[in-house]
Amino acid sequence: MMKLISHRGNLLGKNPDLENRPDYILQALRKGYHCEIDVWLIRNKIFLGHDNIRKKMYEVKIDFLKHKKLWCHAKNIEALYFMKINNIHCFWHEEDLVTITNKGWIWCHPRQKKGFKNSITVLPELYKTKINTFSGICSDFIQKYK
Repeated sequence: MMKLISHRGNLLGKNPDLENRPDYILQALRKGYHCEIDVWLIRNKIFLGHDNIRKKMYEVKIDFLKHKKLWCHAKNIEALYFMKINNIHCFWHEEDLVTITNKGWIWCHPRQKKGFKNSITVLPELYKTKINTFSGICSDFIQKYK
Protein backbone atom coordinates (compact mmCIF):
# COMPACT_ATOMS: atom_id res chain seq x y z
CA MET A 1 0.00 0.00 0.00
CA MET A 2 1.31 3.43 -1.02
CA LYS A 3 2.15 5.74 1.92
CA LEU A 4 0.54 9.16 1.47
CA ILE A 5 2.52 11.86 3.28
CA SER A 6 1.33 15.42 3.66
CA HIS A 7 4.17 17.92 3.18
CA ARG A 8 4.09 20.14 6.31
CA GLY A 9 0.35 19.52 6.76
CA ASN A 10 -0.67 20.60 3.26
CA LEU A 11 -3.41 18.60 1.54
CA LEU A 12 -4.45 20.61 -1.52
CA GLY A 13 -1.54 22.98 -2.15
CA LYS A 14 1.04 25.12 -0.38
CA ASN A 15 -0.19 27.15 2.55
CA PRO A 16 2.86 28.96 4.02
CA ASP A 17 0.79 30.64 6.74
CA LEU A 18 -0.22 27.26 8.22
CA GLU A 19 2.65 24.91 7.31
CA ASN A 20 4.23 23.11 10.29
CA ARG A 21 1.61 24.52 12.68
CA PRO A 22 0.75 21.74 15.16
CA ASP A 23 -3.04 22.00 14.69
CA TYR A 24 -2.59 21.95 10.90
CA ILE A 25 -0.40 18.84 11.19
CA LEU A 26 -2.94 17.15 13.46
CA GLN A 27 -5.70 17.89 10.97
CA ALA A 28 -3.79 16.01 8.23
CA LEU A 29 -3.07 13.13 10.63
CA ARG A 30 -6.76 12.88 11.63
CA LYS A 31 -7.65 12.54 7.95
CA GLY A 32 -5.42 9.46 7.83
CA TYR A 33 -2.34 10.89 6.15
CA HIS A 34 1.24 10.63 7.31
CA CYS A 35 2.96 14.01 7.64
CA GLU A 36 6.46 15.37 7.03
CA ILE A 37 7.39 18.18 9.40
CA ASP A 38 10.42 20.44 9.87
CA VAL A 39 11.99 20.17 13.33
CA TRP A 40 14.50 22.42 15.11
CA LEU A 41 16.08 22.04 18.53
CA ILE A 42 17.00 25.45 19.93
CA ARG A 43 18.16 25.95 23.52
CA ASN A 44 16.74 22.51 24.44
CA LYS A 45 13.29 23.38 23.10
CA ILE A 46 11.62 21.70 20.12
CA PHE A 47 10.18 23.88 17.39
CA LEU A 48 8.39 23.22 14.11
CA GLY A 49 9.19 25.62 11.28
CA HIS A 50 10.72 25.66 7.83
CA ASP A 51 14.09 27.11 6.77
CA ASN A 52 14.30 30.51 8.36
CA ILE A 53 14.22 30.39 12.13
CA ARG A 54 13.16 34.04 12.21
CA LYS A 55 9.85 33.13 10.59
CA LYS A 56 6.95 31.34 12.24
CA MET A 57 8.07 28.73 14.75
CA TYR A 58 5.83 26.54 16.88
CA GLU A 59 7.04 24.99 20.10
CA VAL A 60 5.99 21.37 20.70
CA LYS A 61 6.75 18.70 23.29
CA ILE A 62 8.58 15.48 22.56
CA ASP A 63 5.35 13.44 22.68
CA PHE A 64 4.09 15.33 19.63
CA LEU A 65 7.07 14.09 17.59
CA LYS A 66 6.51 10.47 18.62
CA HIS A 67 3.31 10.09 16.56
CA LYS A 68 3.79 6.96 14.41
CA LYS A 69 2.76 8.76 11.21
CA LEU A 70 5.23 11.65 11.47
CA TRP A 71 8.36 11.93 9.30
CA CYS A 72 10.57 14.48 11.03
CA HIS A 73 12.99 16.46 8.89
CA ALA A 74 15.79 17.68 11.17
CA LYS A 75 16.61 21.27 10.28
CA ASN A 76 19.70 21.49 12.50
CA ILE A 77 22.15 18.88 13.76
CA GLU A 78 20.94 19.28 17.34
CA ALA A 79 17.43 18.25 16.28
CA LEU A 80 18.77 15.23 14.39
CA TYR A 81 20.76 14.00 17.38
CA PHE A 82 17.88 14.63 19.80
CA MET A 83 15.40 12.72 17.63
CA LYS A 84 17.81 9.86 17.01
CA ILE A 85 18.48 9.24 20.71
CA ASN A 86 14.73 9.50 21.44
CA ASN A 87 13.81 7.00 18.69
CA ILE A 88 11.74 9.53 16.72
CA HIS A 89 11.37 8.83 12.99
CA CYS A 90 13.71 11.38 11.43
CA PHE A 91 16.09 12.22 8.63
CA TRP A 92 18.43 14.97 7.49
CA HIS A 93 19.05 16.23 3.98
CA GLU A 94 19.77 19.38 2.09
CA GLU A 95 20.23 18.92 -1.66
CA ASP A 96 21.10 15.20 -1.62
CA LEU A 97 19.27 13.08 -4.19
CA VAL A 98 18.47 10.56 -1.48
CA THR A 99 18.84 10.14 2.25
CA ILE A 100 17.84 7.35 4.58
CA THR A 101 15.57 7.82 7.58
CA ASN A 102 16.52 6.23 10.87
CA LYS A 103 13.71 3.70 10.23
CA GLY A 104 15.28 2.57 6.94
CA TRP A 105 13.18 4.48 4.38
CA ILE A 106 14.84 6.07 1.34
CA TRP A 107 13.73 9.71 1.18
CA CYS A 108 14.15 10.98 -2.40
CA HIS A 109 14.69 14.55 -3.58
CA PRO A 110 12.22 15.62 -6.31
CA ARG A 111 15.00 15.27 -8.92
CA GLN A 112 15.33 11.54 -8.11
CA LYS A 113 13.19 9.97 -10.84
CA LYS A 114 13.47 6.26 -9.98
CA GLY A 115 12.10 4.72 -6.85
CA PHE A 116 12.78 1.52 -4.99
CA LYS A 117 11.10 -0.58 -2.34
CA ASN A 118 10.69 1.55 0.80
CA SER A 119 11.39 4.80 -1.03
CA ILE A 120 9.42 8.04 -0.86
CA THR A 121 9.20 10.53 -3.70
CA VAL A 122 8.96 14.13 -2.52
CA LEU A 123 6.92 16.71 -4.42
CA PRO A 124 6.55 14.58 -7.57
CA GLU A 125 4.46 17.37 -9.09
CA LEU A 126 7.61 19.52 -9.50
CA TYR A 127 9.27 17.19 -12.02
CA LYS A 128 6.27 15.11 -13.15
CA THR A 129 7.82 12.08 -11.46
CA LYS A 130 6.17 8.75 -12.20
CA ILE A 131 5.15 7.51 -8.78
CA ASN A 132 4.67 3.82 -9.56
CA THR A 133 8.25 2.81 -8.62
CA PHE A 134 8.02 4.38 -5.15
CA SER A 135 6.43 3.05 -1.95
CA GLY A 136 5.17 6.48 -0.92
CA ILE A 137 4.56 10.08 -1.91
CA CYS A 138 5.15 13.30 0.04
CA SER A 139 3.27 16.18 -1.54
CA ASP A 140 1.62 19.54 -0.91
CA PHE A 141 -1.28 18.08 -2.94
CA ILE A 142 -1.43 14.68 -1.22
CA GLN A 143 -5.22 14.53 -1.18
CA LYS A 144 -5.17 14.33 -5.00
CA TYR A 145 -3.23 11.05 -4.80
CA LYS A 146 -5.83 9.30 -2.63
